[in-house]
Amino acid sequence: MIYNKFGNTGLEVSALGFGAGEIGDFNIDEKSVEKILNFALDNEINLIDTARGYYASEDRIGRFISNRRKEFILSTKVGYGIENEPDWSYSSVVKGVEEALVKLKTDYIDIVHLHSCSLEILNKGEVIEALLKTKKEGKIRFAAFSGENEELKFAVECGYFDSIQTSFNICDQNNFKYIFPVTNTKGIGVIAKRSIANAPWLYSEQPYGKYVEEYWKRWQKMGFSKSENWFDKALRFTAFSKGVDCSIVGTTSIEHLKQNINYINNGDLSNQDRNYIMQKYSEYDNNWLGQV
Repeated sequence: MIYNKFGNTGLEVSALGFGAGEIGDFNIDEKSVEKILNFALDNEINLIDTARGYYASEDRIGRFISNRRKEFILSTKVGYGIENEPDWSYSSVVKGVEEALVKLKTDYIDIVHLHSCSLEILNKGEVIEALLKTKKEGKIRFAAFSGENEELKFAVECGYFDSIQTSFNICDQNNFKYIFPVTNTKGIGVIAKRSIANAPWLYSEQPYGKYVEEYWKRWQKMGFSKSENWFDKALRFTAFSKGVDCSIVGTTSIEHLKQNINYINNGDLSNQDRNYIMQKYSEYDNNWLGQV
């Protein structure tokens, strides 16, 4: 596995991270979840990313791999869903961290993100203050923000966040121009989500309800060849783009995870392929927004 420096945090993160959203589905067999989480660690993936909103995900990570806690960097997200507390309040962030510690069966969490809150919420400062409080208390190691566009711009410029998580892929490239130069300069760690653009090449017609609708439209406009192995090219494009430290991909299939590991271990794309993908995006970009 290839590892990268994670901003100025002192962490070394695997180029491929495990996105634990899909394993939170209550319909997924728990034995399968246990196997794939352990398979990820056995194959040197050292960043596991989850969130309060991913149903059973935090609980399952705690039950199935907390005994291997020293082997991985744990990332989660908070700000909402706390009983009797308003979303995006000081108390919802503090209690969100406290409840995550219990579910994840750990006494600290490496990276905790504010999960896609609005610019208005960020400007009030209350949720940032709450997150920094948990950092000062040693409950989290690094304060982070997950989001896009004007909220992300605020997050990388405000000086409070150690890392970010944001969409970046063949169909969502603007962070390369507008955000990554700032994170590189300031030493802010970067986790890329939607690393394969939710695979728009799989759909011959406009899909709905799969978080891929907008990417499918962009994919059609850019007119990439359908004969390529885009799972490979798309993942390597994201993972080896300058400014990306870790690319997370979610799956419930060990075979798919094996493939992703192999793709990463093949290293970067050729300059020709990388430049072609960037040129296509630049040609058709119509002020496309980052997808939350």
